[in-house]
Amino acid sequence: MVDNAPRGAVISLGGTIAMTAQAEGGATPTLSADDLVAAVPGLAKTGIEVEVHDFRRLPGASLSFSDLLELAVLVETLAADGVDGVVVTQGTDTIEETAYLLDLLTTGDTPVVVTGAMRNASMAGADGPANVLAALRVATSTEARGTGCVVVFAEEIHAARWVRKTHATSPAAFTSYPGPIGYVAEDRVRIMARPAPSLTFDPRSATAAARTAIYTVGLGDDGALLHALGDHVDGLVVAAFGAGHVPMACVDGLNDLAKRMPVVLATRTGSGPVLRHTYGFPGSESDLLERGLISGSTLDPVKARILLQLLLMTTADNDQVAQAFSALS
Repeated sequence: MVDNAPRGAVISLGGTIAMTAQAEGGATPTLSADDLVAAVPGLAKTGIEVEVHDFRRLPGASLSFSDLLELAVLVETLAADGVDGVVVTQGTDTIEETAYLLDLLTTGDTPVVVTGAMRNASMAGADGPANVLAALRVATSTEARGTGCVVVFAEEIHAARWVRKTHATSPAAFTSYPGPIGYVAEDRVRIMARPAPSLTFDPRSATAAARTAIYTVGLGDDGALLHALGDHVDGLVVAAFGAGHVPMACVDGLNDLAKRMPVVLATRTGSGPVLRHTYGFPGSESDLLERGLISGSTLDPVKARILLQLLLMTTADNDQVAQAFSALS
């Protein structure tokens, strides 16, 4: 053991990075956190002391809010115990959601890094080991302190609030708008921008039952499904056209829902803000906001649902939900 060596923790949730091909066909999660760390070439030369935690062994699509609330408590415990940074490995299907949820549930300056792999360990060019190495470099660096939760993939560093999975199979699947906040090059972590601090919640307080959904509007949408959906959710995110627009046929349904529950208006484009007063036709952003819908600001629909779900799980009322979203830039 080296005095003053950086300490990093790796928490494995499963996913492609932990998968190997099976004789009966298809890849499934089989690798432990120890296996993942052991497969990283050059890790010993970094001097990073790594502790491992097998937390779950699930595909990313099967992780739940309860899994991630428990994970956030573990991350906070490790930070309090003095680790310099935490790396979470998981399936890429839900990395953008997990990262943003951890950004909302963890406090302090300890870096929290989420990573994974697009190619499982049995494939040629498996990207897991390189991503874990880069993630550990970021997590244990002084440069990354205070950046909130980030996603490290293909040696790029993305803020949790902005990162998105934008390709189904590419090793460079993760992008963000307005772009990465940093990168790793020649073993050095370089942070180019720091996002504003996010809202934070105590994961132990998110105990209320809540169900939320995303409703994506489409061309010719008559709004009929809104009425059926409203009977089964406690809050709704509308993935609207452009800067926050829906077909006129959807307006009455959304008007009724906004009287019963928080309805958040987001743009389905994936980047850019929901406007407030540029357009004035029925179904425009100004019309919908006047009817009680809540602006999702610059959050994409997936991230808006994460924030809405967490607010409802902490028993926030409609006014408190509106206040939380209004604090977003």
